[in-house]
Amino acid sequence: MSVATVSADNRRAGSPFEILLVFLRLGFSSFGGPIAHIGYFRREFVVRRRWIDEQSFADLVGLCQFLPGPASSQVGFAIGLMRAGFIGALAAWTGFTAPSAIALVLFAYGAHALQNSMGIAVLHGLSLFAIAIVAQAAWGMARALCPDWQRASIAIGAALAIAFSTSPLSQVAVIACGGILGLLLCRAVPAAVVHRLVVPVSRGVAVCALIAFFGILLGLPALRVSSASSAVSLFEAFYRSGALVFGGGHVVLPLLREAFVAPGWVSEDRFLAGYGAAQAIPGPLFTFAAYLGTVVSPSPHGIAGAAMGLAGIFLPGILILIGTLPFWDSLRHRAGAQALMRGVNAAVVGLLGAALVSLVTSGTVHDWRDAGLALGGFLLLVLFRLPPVAVVLGTIAAAVAISMGA
Repeated sequence: MSVATVSADNRRAGSPFEILLVFLRLGFSSFGGPIAHIGYFRREFVVRRRWIDEQSFADLVGLCQFLPGPASSQVGFAIGLMRAGFIGALAAWTGFTAPSAIALVLFAYGAHALQNSMGIAVLHGLSLFAIAIVAQAAWGMARALCPDWQRASIAIGAALAIAFSTSPLSQVAVIACGGILGLLLCRAVPAAVVHRLVVPVSRGVAVCALIAFFGILLGLPALRVSSASSAVSLFEAFYRSGALVFGGGHVVLPLLREAFVAPGWVSEDRFLAGYGAAQAIPGPLFTFAAYLGTVVSPSPHGIAGAAMGLAGIFLPGILILIGTLPFWDSLRHRAGAQALMRGVNAAVVGLLGAALVSLVTSGTVHDWRDAGLALGGFLLLVLFRLPPVAVVLGTIAAAVAISMGA
């Protein structure tokens, strides 16, 4: 059976409600981050339900890793799209996103009550756990995306550029330079083996989605300046962060930190506490935007801010996925495109490494005991492969014990 036949048959056979229920269960149970999510999806949709064949799934994952945005959410959106059209895609996104988004909004409201010594210790433990998670992501991505001296050099250069830059556009410039260096330095790497992928999106719809993606990305900054609206400023910050994320959910951390902590919209402690909480729950890491939208200082915040955050941060990844699907098959066979993305991915590793250094030196680590907790969490995640929920609970317990004994 061909890829096209599988996709067409599954679109006719599926229903949005069925898709919603399946992805809702995954939203409650998918711990471990975007790479683990891909494993859950493969087991559910390739092996168990046979909604998509192995080759089509691999091609789809390759596309979503190539694009900016949350790769696992984009894969889920595309599976829903192929099974039940755009309504099915919306059902897949809603089911996978809602559980973690609701949990983080509840945490944001509950965190206000954590003002006693116990609560402060809990939030501090979450902040230390966030450092361990970022270190794990940087380590894993460096091993996978920087296996040679060319890409390692791009990553180191990107980290140094971010460390010594104060410009809010530095991340964009570093990613662009990484792509250029990839074209120059990474063409000798053997090309990846690719297969044909047929998708149910017309080129007309794709062009409209791409126009919307770039139009919103370029138009929002001008609208922000001309309107002086805090709502526009917040939506622009979320959209810009979602549009410039290459390499997975963890990479959104430095972008969101620059967008929300630097202007004073969210404090460093509250930012890291929310990021740590986002690691302890299942589902996509991008739902961290729901937490930020709830606690952010300018209006709107609360439930309205959470909804704005989710819409702003997920929208660009969905638009560029829809806009790229019909053109992906021819583009991804070109050596130049593959070399460019190798450089971009290496620059992303450097960006994440710079974010890790910034977190460690920003005042979150108070003494050697805090350093030990962050390092211990990293080792438990990397060497012993403990689930994040177990590590975060252990880190919190240790932070509370240190606080009570101090």
